[in-house]
Amino acid sequence: MNGSLPLALPDFPWDVLAPYAERARAHPGGAIDLSVGTPVDPTPAIVQQALRDASDAPGYPTTAGRPELRAACARWMARSTGASVDVDAVLPTIGSKEMVAGLPRLLGLGTASSVVIPRIAYPTYAVGAVLAGAEYVATDEPESVPGADLVWLNSPGNPTGKVLSASRLASIVDWARSTGTVLVSDECYIELGWDEEPVSMLHPTVSGGSHDGLLVLHSLSKRSNLAGYRFGFLAGDPALVSRILLVRKHSGMMVPSPIQAAAIAALDDDEHVREQKDRYRRRRSLLMEAVTSAGFRIDDSQAGLYLWITRDEPCWDTVGWFADRGVVVTPGDFYGPAGARHVRLALTATDHAMEQVPIRLA
Repeated sequence: MNGSLPLALPDFPWDVLAPYAERARAHPGGAIDLSVGTPVDPTPAIVQQALRDASDAPGYPTTAGRPELRAACARWMARSTGASVDVDAVLPTIGSKEMVAGLPRLLGLGTASSVVIPRIAYPTYAVGAVLAGAEYVATDEPESVPGADLVWLNSPGNPTGKVLSASRLASIVDWARSTGTVLVSDECYIELGWDEEPVSMLHPTVSGGSHDGLLVLHSLSKRSNLAGYRFGFLAGDPALVSRILLVRKHSGMMVPSPIQAAAIAALDDDEHVREQKDRYRRRRSLLMEAVTSAGFRIDDSQAGLYLWITRDEPCWDTVGWFADRGVVVTPGDFYGPAGARHVRLALTATDHAMEQVPIRLA
């Protein structure tokens, strides 16, 4: 690779957190990990059965996915978000993170391009821009960035749990269309509304009934405990989806056939989602009481899978305080400088583990 320059990628965040996880493991009861939002509850039986039934899959899947899969995605969107999309405007992805990291390149962005990400944001939005060689700007006011090529929104937000209102989303949509900016909303936590009900960017009250220039990203990882299956999907502007599909065809980016079958089963069943949300609701209530009793303030956190907390000290001091009590949490500066006095706590611990948190924090 003569003349090439190394990518300016940051350290992988959870590698930096490893010493604190080790410190937490020294607790007599072991570590309770509230850092990474990885599901711990069983994958629904109906999904496991669909995977088994589809396990004889000798042929290649298609990049576009089975028509039945895209139809299931469209049905779910209509039912759960009120957004109507054509099956040809749906594209399955190998989880959602690979699309977050790869979308700028898939859209042909490069060194002359600009990507806008939220002020406090999942680190992979920035990584995707870096991988494409593009510049990125972290702000919650994308209208203030002239010449932006791609804007990422995230509602409910990770890590903050903040929800963008329909009126705010609509104003950003109007601005993006006036400037020709591609607008992408990461809606992976949209079914986990607590104090506020999240709204999809493709909902008619936001999009005006047109999906021109708009894409949304969804995931089954959290709502269906399907993180290990790696399935998500992109939907929205048919022209943009078609462009992305063409590149992915050439790259061989295909969701395995058994995973497609499992995703259909998950998308068509709402009962397991209600049960899982009830689990998270109970854990959230327990965790909220524990951290407020320990002197922390909860900011935002109206929806999603996390609590965003502070007691107005450097986030790594807070990480150490939790580690000494056998609890692993995520420092807020993983998500940008604006998070430097917060930490993120995930609701993804077993009921038994979560019941130990108030005891440890007391």
